[in-house]
Amino acid sequence: MSHRTHPPFRADHVGSLLRPQKLLEARAGYQAGRLDDNGLRAIEDESIRDVVAMQEDLGLKAITDGEFRREIWHYDFLCGLDGIELRADSQGPAFSGGYAAESLEVTSKIANPTGVQLDHFKFLNETTKETAKFCAPSPNLAYHRGGRALISEAVYPNLTDFWADLCAAYARELVLLFEAGCRYIQLDDTTFAMLCDKRVRQTMIDRGDDPDELVAIYSKAIGEAISGRPDDLTVTVHMCRGNFKSQWLAEGGYEPVAETMFANTPVDGFFMEWDTDRAGGFEPLQYVNKDQVVVLGLVTSKFPELETKDGLKRRIDEAGQYVPLENLCLSPQCGFASTHEGNNLTEEEECRKLALIVEVADEVWG
Repeated sequence: MSHRTHPPFRADHVGSLLRPQKLLEARAGYQAGRLDDNGLRAIEDESIRDVVAMQEDLGLKAITDGEFRREIWHYDFLCGLDGIELRADSQGPAFSGGYAAESLEVTSKIANPTGVQLDHFKFLNETTKETAKFCAPSPNLAYHRGGRALISEAVYPNLTDFWADLCAAYARELVLLFEAGCRYIQLDDTTFAMLCDKRVRQTMIDRGDDPDELVAIYSKAIGEAISGRPDDLTVTVHMCRGNFKSQWLAEGGYEPVAETMFANTPVDGFFMEWDTDRAGGFEPLQYVNKDQVVVLGLVTSKFPELETKDGLKRRIDEAGQYVPLENLCLSPQCGFASTHEGNNLTEEEECRKLALIVEVADEVWG
């Protein structure tokens, strides 16, 4: 058994990291008009250099910018595409603490003429000596929460055209990122895990969607979005059941989606949430293809309590009953700050969890 020399790595992480106080204050000042674009960018740059150094010092090989230039993990990117806007009202289930997320609306033809967050990646790539990892929301997030009702029928009378334009916009982003030097992309996708929840499935049925059909549609969309990728561009999918200020959205094991998802989503690996019993057991891993890697999200990013090495190793062994150890890696179940507010733990506690992942990976995989 050995360390992987290409992503996903034995010790990996999902992407977003707790914003330092100076960045939170700078963003508040920017929104209040006390700081201009250049002032905010300078503090973002400084904060990203610091958090890159932190990741490298811990021994991580996949380095992100912590999503420090984003307010929210998916809206910033999706609304950077032509044709997609954020609307004020919420669709779908609320978080465990009562927060209801806003929805996206498709108001004109979707396109991506110049790239969305290329400058984010370029700065990260210039800053780290390790593998720069770019995280983007899955294309499925443009549909899932609002569905057909929030896609203009005047613009897209046929949903086939909506999916074609959306996936073409993503394919364009992948090409531009690759040309900028990117070799590791993670698509963050809450839809598969959400469709494991009976409540969410009923919501889909009530609005006229078939949950089982959606799993196939979503798998196909990811396939089309990455269909033109070069051979040396690694693409993974991360899935979770909601992550906002340590709250969650959904529960239920992966059984309702696993067979279709693994068979029809042509990515190199899956980051999967298993930090609580809300995610069920490891049995759905029996459907993983032999060339796919599963990154086990066993360390919670939601709470400060530190997992034990023995506990993590025992769970890795349990997963190893369904997937060869060679095809497994370790990570947190989600990011530490899907939104700028972050989860309920400190930066020091975040570091301890990331360090634990590196240590356990070293001991398990050599």
